Amino acid sequence: MKFAIIKERKNPPDRRVVFSPEKLAEAREKFPKAEFIVESSDIRIFPDSAYKALGFTVTDDVSNCDVMLGVKEVPVEYLIPNKKYFFFSHTIKKQPYNRKLLLAMLDNNISMYDHETIVRQTGSRLIGFGRYAGLVGAYNGFRMLGLRNGLFTLPKVETLADLDAVKAELDKITIPNIKILLTGTGKVAQGAKEILDHLKIKEVSDALYITSTFSEPVYCMADVMEYNKRKDGKVGFKQEFYKDPTGYESNFMAYAKVTDFFIAGHFYGNNAPYLFTRDDAKHPDFKIKYVADISCDVDGPVASTLRASTIADPFYGYDAKAESEVAFDAKNAITVMAVDNLPCELPKDASEGFGEMFLEHVIPAFFNDDERGILKRARITNDGKLTKRFAYLQDYVDGK
Repeated sequence: MKFAIIKERKNPPDRRVVFSPEKLAEAREKFPKAEFIVESSDIRIFPDSAYKALGFTVTDDVSNCDVMLGVKEVPVEYLIPNKKYFFFSHTIKKQPYNRKLLLAMLDNNISMYDHETIVRQTGSRLIGFGRYAGLVGAYNGFRMLGLRNGLFTLPKVETLADLDAVKAELDKITIPNIKILLTGTGKVAQGAKEILDHLKIKEVSDALYITSTFSEPVYCMADVMEYNKRKDGKVGFKQEFYKDPTGYESNFMAYAKVTDFFIAGHFYGNNAPYLFTRDDAKHPDFKIKYVADISCDVDGPVASTLRASTIADPFYGYDAKAESEVAFDAKNAITVMAVDNLPCELPKDASEGFGEMFLEHVIPAFFNDDERGILKRARITNDGKLTKRFAYLQDYVDGK
């Protein structure tokens, strides 16, 4: 079976790749029946020469390969019919801007496997860039804090070589006496926590965080059942909340009253309560001044996230009274970082970590008859139709 590492063609350019040269060499050694070809790319974080040096064929034509491995959406005009494709398609939530891409994959008899749909039987994701989104998002939050207050100047992550260089820059700064709230417990939140811990910021329990003052910077990691509560006052349960959150309401204001800096690393599910609304942000007790919204659900659960920002221009301000965007350093503004493609800033580390997961969970499925059902669960389209698992997308395909 022939696998192709395809060139990323989406704009703005993305330098990440599914496999680094070293990890691809490891895949070749573990699976001698697999052949790996690399499509030439002038933007990839690892140059063509690095793959050639390890004996891989680098070419402009990968049309003779069976499985195409990419990161971001493939432009419709570059899709090759009758192939298997892996990339983030951004179609499974019925995103309007990618409906044409899903239609094109159906029309071209493409078997589509979305990286987001590569999951365990329980539904939890097996691969992704979440940790790196958390790492870069938290770093960018502190960069924002330093710039807003003239305390310190951190360089952009994209100018640094790797994660070690990022952490070396953090070693040069001193964090003021602030209280930091981190929501979530998954890979994104754990990545952000890695930055907080590297800065030696003390972690405290939610009870202490809400009720106490401190003489040093501290942070609290709040899970979904800590910033949500049942409307009837009874004890809530996480699985109940995930199944049907309509009986719950936000408990976020208890944190917002004592928080200076909010790092949003949670996953927001449909119909769940908003963490804080525009009215909440106007409340005289609302204390948050800095928001690093790694989750980046626009105009949703975090009221200050009016839009996604960019790597080139990552910060803006939110005027709670006017409910409008202002300069990031405007007086009384909530300063917001809401970049939606954070791992792109750390392409080397992100690619190396992604390849490790992909080699462990996905490549074996092609050679063990998919014994864990990973490929079957992940496949969105096959034989020109939606698979049973993704039949809910039919009205999206039909334009309804």
